[in-house]
Amino acid sequence: MNKFIMKARLVCTPIALAAAMLAGSAFAAEIDPALKSALQRDLGLSGTQLAEYLKAERVAAQHEAAIQRQLGRHFAGSWIERKADGSHGFVVGTTLSTVKAPAGVEVRHQRHSLASLNNAKGRLDQILAQGAKVPRGVYGWYVDLPTNSVVVSIGHGGEEAAIDFVAVSGLDVETVRFETVDEQPRLHMDVLGGYGILRAPGDGYLYACSVGFSVTQSGSPGFATAGHCGDTGEVVYHEPSQWTLGVRLGSYAASNFPSPGQTGPDYAWVRLDSGHTPRPVVEGYTSSDVTVRGNTEAAVGAAVCRSGRTTQWRCGTIEAKNQTVNYSSGETVLNLTRTTACSESGDSGGSFITGVGQAQGVLSGGSGGCRGAIRRSRSFFQPLNPILQTYNLTLLTAQ
Repeated sequence: MNKFIMKARLVCTPIALAAAMLAGSAFAAEIDPALKSALQRDLGLSGTQLAEYLKAERVAAQHEAAIQRQLGRHFAGSWIERKADGSHGFVVGTTLSTVKAPAGVEVRHQRHSLASLNNAKGRLDQILAQGAKVPRGVYGWYVDLPTNSVVVSIGHGGEEAAIDFVAVSGLDVETVRFETVDEQPRLHMDVLGGYGILRAPGDGYLYACSVGFSVTQSGSPGFATAGHCGDTGEVVYHEPSQWTLGVRLGSYAASNFPSPGQTGPDYAWVRLDSGHTPRPVVEGYTSSDVTVRGNTEAAVGAAVCRSGRTTQWRCGTIEAKNQTVNYSSGETVLNLTRTTACSESGDSGGSFITGVGQAQGVLSGGSGGCRGAIRRSRSFFQPLNPILQTYNLTLLTAQ
């Protein structure tokens, strides 16, 4: 299918303009110094390219919601795209042949609307809900906005199983693309060592994870993290040094994570014991701590950085949202966000945040790692906003 690009101008209504100004205000702050060098290192950006990226991020924040409302059922997604020359731009997909757009927004004609792609992806999720199992060799699936398709991630030799799996769903094959990856995602829980939080369930092992974001529930302080890091009622300890049980922090007030062969989310929150004070910051390790300023969801293509006990600060970009991930240990987790940031065991539950301090989610798992060819690594985070909504939590932010 041939794709073509159109550029034009849009006159915003007062309501749309006000909404755009409000959205943009969340990104008015300067990029945190602790993240600047990490973004440039992991994304390979020069100072000029980073400034250009931040401009595209502001354009996305200002116009994404209004354009989606304007296009309605013809909306085919929007994303921040890095061009071949290293520059960045904000792209909006649509099934319409002619669309007016604000300055700085590139419009691209697509065959399938976002709603139709989400419905197609939902068919694969639905057959799991009906009792089907993810076949061996199939690692997950997601809607890929730039290619306007549903991508099924498979391992080497998994093509036949993937084709049969898609056929059972009844999906239109023209919407599906297969992607071969080297390694199946795995949960990032480690029994060896690092900095963060520890769990000691009494089986002779210590289990390590990382704190996500500080929250409160009806005045009770705590923090959000990954569900696979601990079960409801289990005690959490601070880890002052590798594999050393520090002071008791609290216990899991609620935790959701599917059993092997089942599907579900990967989120939890820990209620802190009295005497502990949560702060609206993310651990900066060798740099200054990063201030949490809000929880505005970033666009596909946006740069994000994650903080964790094992590999500290690592950055990447958002490749897709609402991905279904089939982990090697048998659990299938729904609605994760796919990123190019690397991660390792023990980073689980750690914070994903944008350069201007917008909290995004907590690490669930990934493939690859932060050693060697990190450009081939992928990490998946559980978006934060559903955690806040599910448990009636309030994110702590800087005043």
